[in-house]
Amino acid sequence: MSTTNTDKYNLTRRERFVRDVKKNKHNYVLMAPFVILFMTFTILPVFMSLGISFTYFNLLETPNFIGLDNYRALFLEDDIFIIALRNTLILAVVTGPVSYLLAFVFAWLINELGPRLRALMTLIFYAPSISGNAFLIWLLIFSGDMHGFANSYLMRLGIIDNPIIWLRNPDYMLPVLILVQLWLSLGVSFLAFIAGLQSVDKTLYEAGAIDGIRNRWQELWFITLPSMKPQLLFGAVMQITTSLAIAEVSMHLLGFPSVQYAGHTIVTHLIDYGMLRFELGYASAIATILFLIMMTTNLVVRSVLRKVGD
Repeated sequence: MSTTNTDKYNLTRRERFVRDVKKNKHNYVLMAPFVILFMTFTILPVFMSLGISFTYFNLLETPNFIGLDNYRALFLEDDIFIIALRNTLILAVVTGPVSYLLAFVFAWLINELGPRLRALMTLIFYAPSISGNAFLIWLLIFSGDMHGFANSYLMRLGIIDNPIIWLRNPDYMLPVLILVQLWLSLGVSFLAFIAGLQSVDKTLYEAGAIDGIRNRWQELWFITLPSMKPQLLFGAVMQITTSLAIAEVSMHLLGFPSVQYAGHTIVTHLIDYGMLRFELGYASAIATILFLIMMTTNLVVRSVLRKVGD
């Protein structure tokens, strides 16, 4: 293609873009407040955090560039970060996929119910994720004395003789945290899956039967799952973010810091250095590592979900 034709093509494309902007100017005006707020309070802080991670910054002095020292200290000198990284990966590997599958299975089963019963069951499953007193329930269940529900039940069955201090014994703290996180993390993904199942075109099942689909599993794989890929992706992103960002449940149940750091996670480590010690350069390095883990996991999950129904 000659230079003249290329310039003409670029000009035409530029003119087309300007025409589209003018045509949809009202939409851009309506989007502008959200875009400005999103860029200011989400995108810009991410890049600022990345820059600060290469400095020593204690909030009182001017940031001092130190290169990769924060990252070197994280992996070579900070034993507590290694514990937090291990705990976070264990929690993510267990609670992420399990809660994702449970949320879909429960949504699939409840979707078969009548409208009123389906609405009631949806409320029951979604309620834990918005309950402000959820931690109080589990504190009562895993109370370390004989009056705790778990200890009382196990002692009545003769399984244990003395109460177990569930929330202070490092051997039990991570399993308890996994159990509570599974219970809390079903809500948002479950709601998205219910919405996705409700939006599947019912005529596709009739067409599938004509094309040779003979059972519910084939319907699920070839029709239901491909029809709700947006909801599957949304649920996966939410589960990944939730499982890698566990902090509040650990701090409420296990204390901060937990005994022998048995319930310590990357986010609680970030809170420790960022909000208590005000070592913002080091905290930004922790946040950057967490961001990279989340991005990598999201990319892997997206590539897997693309193959659903193939």
